[in-house]
Amino acid sequence: MLQDPLVVILMYFVLPLWLAAGFADWLCHRASHIETTSGAKESLIHLLMFAEVGLPLLAAIFLQVNAGIIMLMIIAFCLHEATALWDVSYAITLRTVSPLEQHIHSLLEMIPLMSLIWVIVLHWSQFEALFGFGSEAAQFGVSLKDEPLPVAYVLTLMGAILVFELLPYLEELLRGVRAAGRTGRRKPAAASRNRIQRRRARVAPPTRTNA
Repeated sequence: MLQDPLVVILMYFVLPLWLAAGFADWLCHRASHIETTSGAKESLIHLLMFAEVGLPLLAAIFLQVNAGIIMLMIIAFCLHEATALWDVSYAITLRTVSPLEQHIHSLLEMIPLMSLIWVIVLHWSQFEALFGFGSEAAQFGVSLKDEPLPVAYVLTLMGAILVFELLPYLEELLRGVRAAGRTGRRKPAAASRNRIQRRRARVAPPTRTNA
């Protein structure tokens, strides 16, 4: 299986492309000052999408792919698409989403779909069985891969995901939380100044005009 051209392309082209697109998207968010525009809420949406892609990815890396894993991937992809629509619908009302960022979004939406299709092709009999077709019975058990991926590859991939995906988006969330905190501290101070000004205006003596 590891010598299959589709597997090689998934491992050494599709996954690195996904990592690059995710990091480029983070750079676009940073350039648009996401922390002071759409804020921590959008960053939480980004982390939700990361989980929706990450869970099936971990399953594909470590577990034997069967009808149950394929079903998980299909559900996660549909949830990811719905969340992506929510994300953009929210973001465009509060910050500038540049043409470059929109193009990166297209990659981040299509790469999971392309990966899902290739996994289905590689495990076609279990995909058929999921819908009651073919000669095989659908398997829903959870077991480690019969042919594990190389340890060096897995460790490198996990490290790259940590450095280029998880840590940057956690940093983005932290920036948003801090910015919200600063804004929250400014609002009471501004309200206090307004109350003082209104109080002074009430007690100030009226100005006298000459006839």
